[in-house]
This record gives sequence, structure tokens and C-alpha cells, in this order.
Amino acid sequence: MPGIAVRGAVAADGTRRAMFHRWGPYGLLAVSTLACVVSAALVGMTRAEEYATTVLVLASLALQVAWGRAARTRPGPSGAGAAYYVLRWILGFLLCWLNPFFGFYAVTGYYDVTRLLRGRAVKVGLVATAVTMSGSQVGGMPPHGLVLWLGFGLVLGANIALLAVFSHLAAQDDAHALVQTATIAELERTNTALQQALDENAALHAQLLLQAREAGVADERRRLAAEIHDTLAQGLIGIIAQLRIVTDTPDHGAARAHLDRAVQLARHSLGEARRSVQSLAPVALADDLLPEALRKTVTEWSERTGVRAEFTVTGTAEQLHDEVSATLLRIAQEALSNTARHAAATRTGVTLSFMVDEVVLDIRDDGRGFDARARPARTGTGGFGVAGMRARAERIAGTLTVESEPGHGTALSARVPLVRHDS
Repeated sequence: MPGIAVRGAVAADGTRRAMFHRWGPYGLLAVSTLACVVSAALVGMTRAEEYATTVLVLASLALQVAWGRAARTRPGPSGAGAAYYVLRWILGFLLCWLNPFFGFYAVTGYYDVTRLLRGRAVKVGLVATAVTMSGSQVGGMPPHGLVLWLGFGLVLGANIALLAVFSHLAAQDDAHALVQTATIAELERTNTALQQALDENAALHAQLLLQAREAGVADERRRLAAEIHDTLAQGLIGIIAQLRIVTDTPDHGAARAHLDRAVQLARHSLGEARRSVQSLAPVALADDLLPEALRKTVTEWSERTGVRAEFTVTGTAEQLHDEVSATLLRIAQEALSNTARHAAATRTGVTLSFMVDEVVLDIRDDGRGFDARARPARTGTGGFGVAGMRARAERIAGTLTVESEPGHGTALSARVPLVRHDS
């Protein structure tokens, strides 16, 4: 991740800096000493100055060794660090006084001043180091003659100006580093929260899959129960009614006709049972669209029950989605079955209305009616009745309303979205 990569780069950079601060002064002291040996005659060092230089180099080396041990327990600015910085500056200044090439060693005062000093002492340390470096750059201390003193002043001014510029850039780098550190921390918190959200989402997804699977099983059970009720149960009721007529009529011709009708009902119910198990459309919709299937259903029901029934289509008929057609046909079959069993009606009307964005199925009868507010949602024992019809309508985002009063018939209306077959 980006945060980990940046954090790794920052850690690597910090390691390199630590290595330089630990071993850099040794290397710069060695380079300065070698340059001093080579240039001793060139700069006119006396024997006494050479001895003094040797003592100061050994003192600088001892100081570095001592600080290398103490720095392990004092990683930040401290009194000991300030003392080390001052002693090193004094040694560097004296060495540059004896030989200007020790400026290689004195320059370390620029690099670790913020590690060893704090507050205003940082600026003091930088200016003091600039004095030492300026003396080294003009050929050694003290400058000889007015020209060299003027040159020393110009070089010192230039060094201080450069210090101001580099200090400003360093402050910007520090501010950027702080922002970068805060950004990395925020990225890590965000990544952690995102991972937790992903884990929760995965668990929720698994739970939803399980619930959907259970809901699918329950819905399929309800569908099969409703299909059996709307097909086999109604078919068996029709067969029983026809056989009762056969047992009660002495006319062999009429009895034969009712037996043939019972056989047709049995075959029809068998086909519906097979289609219900296979989740196919009702038999009546196998070859006809919904209006024609409803017309045949109403006609056959009227002939079977002897109740006068009329079917009407309003609006422009369209080919509906199979699920919508099957739902409306099943609701009509259940409503007509309830009328035959409970209403004792003499007239029934069925209207299929195609509107702009919905289809409405209205079924009315002039039967005995009932108190729709007091009647339970389910009728009979184990039957589905109004509850089953309403569940069918709601399954395809529709609604079903029933209006009825004792002695004034019943009106049922199912409203479902108009979903065309090509949708």
C-alpha cells in the first residue's frame, strides 16, 4: 500500500542520516588531517603548530569516540549534546586557525546542529560555524591585511545568507515531513477502517446470501402451496360437483355429459399440477394471451356452475410478461372459485382494464357478500383465499382490495404494473 511504501522510504532515509551523523565526523576529520599533512609546508606551518595540530586532532578523535558512546542514550537535543557541539566547534576553530583545510571537519557543525541544540542555540551554532568556515575559505585565521579582512566579511555575509536560505528550505522540509507523517498515519487508519468494513461487508454478504436462500426456499414452498390450492383443489372441487350431479340425475345422457366434464377437469388439473411443479405458466396461457385465457376461464366456469358470467376488456390489450399474466389468471380463478363456493351469486362480471402503466382486474358478483373488515385474511381451514390472492399481487409489486357488505355482493380489484412481454 502507498502508506507502507512511503513509511519504508522515510525509515531508510532516517537510517542513512543516522549512519552519517555517527561516522561522518570521523571521515571528515581523516580527510582534513590528510589535507593538512600534504599542505603543511604550503601554508607555512611551524614545527610547534604541527605538534599543536596533532594534539588537537587526537583530542577531536577522543571527543568523537566519547560522544559516540554517549549519543546512544541521548538521541535528541540535551545538555551533553550542547557541550559536545561547543567543544567540537572550539577544536574545529583552532584547527582551522592552524590550517584552513580543517574546514572539512568544521563543516559538520552545519549538519547536526538541530540534533544537538534547541531553540535560539541553533542559530548561534550556525553563525559560529559560519565564522569558522569563512576563516577557512579566506585562507586561515586571522586574515592578514585589510583586503583579507574585507574578504572575510564578504564571505561571512554570504555564508550567513546561505544559512538563512537553507534554514528556510529545511523548515519547509520539516513541515512537509510532518504533513507526510500525518498523511501516512491517516492512510493507515483509513486502510484499517476499510479492511474492517470489507470484513463486515463480506460477513453481511454471506448472511444475506443465507437469508436469500432461505427466503427463496420459503417462497417456493408458498408458490407450490398456492398453485396446488388454485389448481388441484379447485379441480377436485369441480370433479366432486360433477360426480354429485351424476349420482343425483336419472338422465343417462346428462350423467354422461357430467362424467365427460369431470374427466376433462381431471386432465386439466393434472396438467396444471405438472406445470406448477415445473414453475411454468398455467395451461390456459400455453396457447392464448391473458384476455383470451380469461374469457375461456370465465366461460367454462359459468358453464360448470350455472352462474351467468360476463367478461370485458377495456383499453388497448397488450402482451404482458408471463409472470404478470399468470398472476392475474390465478387471482381470477381463485376469486371465481370463492364465488362458486360461498357467494350463492346469480351474476358475475370480470373486467380486465389496460391503462397507461398498470393492469386492473375487477371481479364483481351479486352474492350474499360478507363483512370484509371482520372476515379473517384466510378462509376455510388451510385455504389461501384473499390472503393468497393478495400475496400473489404483492409478489409482482401490485395490490389487491376487496369491498363487500352482507347482502350486497362482493367486488375484488387487483392492480399490478403493466410489464410487457419484451421487458
